[in-house]
Amino acid sequence: MYCVQCGVKLNDTENKCPLCNTVVYHPNIKRNEKQPLYPANKMPKNTSGSKALNGAVIILFLIPIIICFISDLQINKSLDWSGYVIGALTVSYITFVLPMWFRKPNPVIFVPCDFAAIALYLLYIDLVTSGGWYLNFALPVVIGIAVIVCTVVTLIHYLRKGRLYIIGSAFIALGGFMLLMEQLMDITFGLKFIFWSVYPLISLVMLGGLLIYLGINKTARDAIERKLFF
Repeated sequence: MYCVQCGVKLNDTENKCPLCNTVVYHPNIKRNEKQPLYPANKMPKNTSGSKALNGAVIILFLIPIIICFISDLQINKSLDWSGYVIGALTVSYITFVLPMWFRKPNPVIFVPCDFAAIALYLLYIDLVTSGGWYLNFALPVVIGIAVIVCTVVTLIHYLRKGRLYIIGSAFIALGGFMLLMEQLMDITFGLKFIFWSVYPLISLVMLGGLLIYLGINKTARDAIERKLFF
């Protein structure tokens, strides 16, 4: 139930809005929680997986790829900078467009594929530039973040409860990973270890701890939901 004046979420037992003091409209009428959102046989159609739309998106991706490829050959007489553009567009396609081909894309499958595409793109950049930073820095960072994100996505996808605990723990894990990232930068690029990673570590640990606290304390969680109009 929501306030007719300001829209804040109300408890079923409240007769006045705690935010604007507006009298609740028919506070004694019990709502039917199982009332359908749409009339019978008039559910909105799911337009995902449309072959026509996906084909149009593929054409939109192919246009800049072809233009960059031809321009690079014409200007430099070889493939120079176009590889970066083509690689970036390919990663974008795999991340945002490829799931559209499926009516119910499973994020547990597609999210690891996204990180694999990013890892391959960074490998290409490292090989082209002869950087030598892929195995010591880029690959460990991608794998570390991928493990955290894929774990969160898998748990949220298969578990119906405890999302605050999952996301809060992920923030804490990401904060700890910042220390490892600074260490990898020190080893790979010879940068001085100045403990900059402590600042994101503290911020992420505090944020993760707050989410876990809200998951434990229902009273505080309900109060924040009402204040933020959840």
